[in-house]
Amino acid sequence: MRYPKFLEQGGTIGFAAPSYGCTIEPYTSAFKSALAKFNDMGYKAVIGPNCYESSGIGISNKPEKCAEELMEMYQSADCDVIISCGGGELMCEILPFLDFEKIKSAEPKWFLGYSDNTNFTFTSTVLADTAAVYGPCAPTFGMKPWYRSLHDTWDILTGKTLSIKGYDKWEKESLKSEDNPTAPYNLTEEKKLVLFNGDRTGKCSYVEMNGRLLGGCLDTLLTLIGTPFDRVDDFNKKYKKDGIIWFLEACDLSVLQIRRGLWQMKNAGWFDNAKGFIFGRPYHFDEPDQGVDRFNAVTDILGVLNVPIVMDADIGHLPPSVPVISGAKALIEVKESDISLTYSLD
Repeated sequence: MRYPKFLEQGGTIGFAAPSYGCTIEPYTSAFKSALAKFNDMGYKAVIGPNCYESSGIGISNKPEKCAEELMEMYQSADCDVIISCGGGELMCEILPFLDFEKIKSAEPKWFLGYSDNTNFTFTSTVLADTAAVYGPCAPTFGMKPWYRSLHDTWDILTGKTLSIKGYDKWEKESLKSEDNPTAPYNLTEEKKLVLFNGDRTGKCSYVEMNGRLLGGCLDTLLTLIGTPFDRVDDFNKKYKKDGIIWFLEACDLSVLQIRRGLWQMKNAGWFDNAKGFIFGRPYHFDEPDQGVDRFNAVTDILGVLNVPIVMDADIGHLPPSVPVISGAKALIEVKESDISLTYSLD
């Protein structure tokens, strides 16, 4: 696995929009607030041509233009890390225009983003053997003041720490709006992790996992199965000795779609080398349907694998979220509702 250099003080951050750009409120103002924050911290910025673009369908620009921006920024010596401007819907359409052989031969560079950006955090790991960070997009850093999860993400990008702990509460309803674009998280909900220790129904209070991290947003991952951008079988074989810890979360999917999706992934062989699973809080958090809830949507499909499963973790669309290094080895310890992730870059 290739690991990029950490961002040094005074370095340059590249901002790209391979998915949505920052063209509507509250994202435009939040992005500008983030740029001001980074400037105050002593960092320079390179703003890609699509960051304020909205001429695309489901993404900032035409797929070719989005791919061109990302390729140029990734290979350029003018920026040290890349942060995505946002999630979106159709970033998958840029993949045929990305040259993963050039990405693989270029000096590795941290890419940060989540949701639709799974199309790069996942594929750069699987196709180019290059680590990426699954975490907040650029406008989130415009928050005043920063919540601990943003400091944690920055500490990962700058190499200050490789050990992260989860958070106590989470946000069900955001206060961010056009009139309040830099609102902090509205942390009203107590976090309660639910742990399954290699069993369909048996809950437990302690889980420990050791393996290599891979995953992202289920909505995006399901579109990649069976395409040239899959290659999970090769990744599983290459890292068979390590085993894979899958980190997964869902945005628009219902519990039935999550269950069908996991069935599809399992039968496509994606989980053949699984050492465990961490599931983030789904955006449709507590919406059971036809006897399926967010728990048995997962455990009825994956329980047969007899590996630990952690549910309702700090990953994904209901913040705060821990920064996850896709491709890194990790020791994950969970005791009741306390989770810690210790990354190893080897």
